[in-house]
Amino acid sequence: MATAATAPENGLPATPESVVVRFAGDSGDGMQLTGGQFTLSTALAGNDLATFPDFPAEIRAPQGTLFGVSAFQINFGSREINTAGDAPDVLVAMNPAALKVNLAALKPGGLIIADTGAFTKRNLDKAKYDANPLEDDSLAQFDVLAFDISEKTIEAVKPFGLGNKDALRSKNMWTLGLALWMFDRPREPIHDWLKAKFKSKPDIADANIAALDAGHAYGETAELAGPLKQLHVDPVPSAPGLYRTVTGAEAVSLGLVAGAQLAELPMFFGGYPITPASAILHHLARLKEFGVTTFQAEDEIAAVCAAIGASYAGQLGVTSSSGPGIALKTEAIGLGIMTELPLVIVNSQRGGPSTGLPTKTEQSDLYQAVYGRNGDAPMPVIAASSPSDAFEVAIEACRIAVEYMTPVMLLTDGYIANAAEPWKVPDPSTFTPFPAKFLDKPNAVDDEGGETFLPYKRDEKGARPWVKPGTPGLMHRIGGIEKHELTGNIDYSPDNHQRMTDLRKGKVEGIAVPDQEVCLGETSGKLAVVGWGSTFGPIHRAVDNCRRAGLDVSHIHVRHIWPLPANLGELLRGFDHVLVPEMNTGQFKTVLRDQFLVDAEPLTKTSGQPFQIAELEAAIGKYFDGIEGNEGGQVAVNDDQLPSPQGGAE
Repeated sequence: MATAATAPENGLPATPESVVVRFAGDSGDGMQLTGGQFTLSTALAGNDLATFPDFPAEIRAPQGTLFGVSAFQINFGSREINTAGDAPDVLVAMNPAALKVNLAALKPGGLIIADTGAFTKRNLDKAKYDANPLEDDSLAQFDVLAFDISEKTIEAVKPFGLGNKDALRSKNMWTLGLALWMFDRPREPIHDWLKAKFKSKPDIADANIAALDAGHAYGETAELAGPLKQLHVDPVPSAPGLYRTVTGAEAVSLGLVAGAQLAELPMFFGGYPITPASAILHHLARLKEFGVTTFQAEDEIAAVCAAIGASYAGQLGVTSSSGPGIALKTEAIGLGIMTELPLVIVNSQRGGPSTGLPTKTEQSDLYQAVYGRNGDAPMPVIAASSPSDAFEVAIEACRIAVEYMTPVMLLTDGYIANAAEPWKVPDPSTFTPFPAKFLDKPNAVDDEGGETFLPYKRDEKGARPWVKPGTPGLMHRIGGIEKHELTGNIDYSPDNHQRMTDLRKGKVEGIAVPDQEVCLGETSGKLAVVGWGSTFGPIHRAVDNCRRAGLDVSHIHVRHIWPLPANLGELLRGFDHVLVPEMNTGQFKTVLRDQFLVDAEPLTKTSGQPFQIAELEAAIGKYFDGIEGNEGGQVAVNDDQLPSPQGGAE
């Protein structure tokens, strides 16, 4: 989605405001590593960016096949970047399968860089090509730069005595070197990274550096006629501060640690490997110096039960999973609700049901989060809107869990977990501590005037006291069977269960949730586009584009899914129409209708891919069909024609 004031040359402007590049190849070609290192160099160059890793579910699909294609997309520019981009400007295709799977996404006139060395008869057959697309006219609408990257890589690493198979493992570094030249990126940070990564194997480090430098030199010296040009993308103006790139999984991990520190508690994390949640366990395992204990359990049930046990013992219990694992944890989550212990549950959503689409993104666990437990088992639910937002949302989850003595579910998804963006590291002093309070003495008086302990006597927030096991004089029962509303003794009586059900429900409904604000636009009008989670980026950009085209549309994005902000119903009733885009079959739309009787209309997508800006612009435009300049429901401008928006973050 390149934009610039300068005239385009060979498909891309000489000085674009933003560029979308997609690296695609076999799952063994190192595309995620290539994209990650290109992201690093882009961040160091001062560009704003957003990424979208897209990889197969198979650990190692058959080489060269369509379902084994791995891709990494990055949108970077000299303006605010809201999404990983709709259509790539540049597609780097390492084999025929990568070209076939990703070609439909490339914008007309875009640039294809292809490795002819991989376009063999065998690989063409695996990709179900009848003829070589690099040699017929099927790619006529694109700029094509095709040369033998494989051969050039082998030649570059020949001095290091590697065989052809080992040499070709450096092919991604050769390609990265070419990309670094093309977009005027420094190589030194990648040199340093390779030396650190292969510290114990300096020959491998040197071979990869040689391949990287050879790819860079090729772009610099080949003087190719046609589409390969060096492009410079200016840095984005940024507020002073310390910045780093962060993925959603990293931000959640750091936020959980920060939340535990603000609560003045050690943290126990019980987890079980599952895509895309495993990265949280990996990150937290490296943060032991902050009082973090990580436990990889034998299964999902053991992981959550261990976390509940840690909370009972006086630590902040945390667990994470994706939809299938959350289903296994559900009974134990109910135990956490019944025992009223603080527990943070991170759900990195993926496509479902069952095993579904392990590596693709979706938002289809909302019903599961809000309603999906046996009995009346209310639980707060909050959702992160971007990788960097996950940090603050994780802190908020910890605060609610500790202050209200309740499990809390934090929703991210595969896109947020894996995607990266620049993050201004916040000043720790700006966060308000919420130190946990443990009861260490009796909290009531008995009939005879003596001190006694009532484990379910509640405070002004409806929270019961938190008592560490072994505290003298404060012995009490805990478990999943219904308890007396004060003593904690087993009590099956109808009236008691009614009261306890109401108390648990009232506690969650009474959680102090900030009033809902409008992210962009007015507080009333023709159309409100209401989103939650990772749809923030494309919604925000689409609404901004439409407002610049003169359409009366606003963007509302909800963080607190349950309980909902108290003013949300009134806010939504101020609009003629409410559109709810989400990557499921309309779950949040149902929640809004349920709670506020608002005639919200769904816009759903379950392809495993994020919404595109153009899709949302088209959906918004239909509400303004017939307005001058918008006949047929088409938005008069698109993202490529707009200057950088002022203010706001995404």
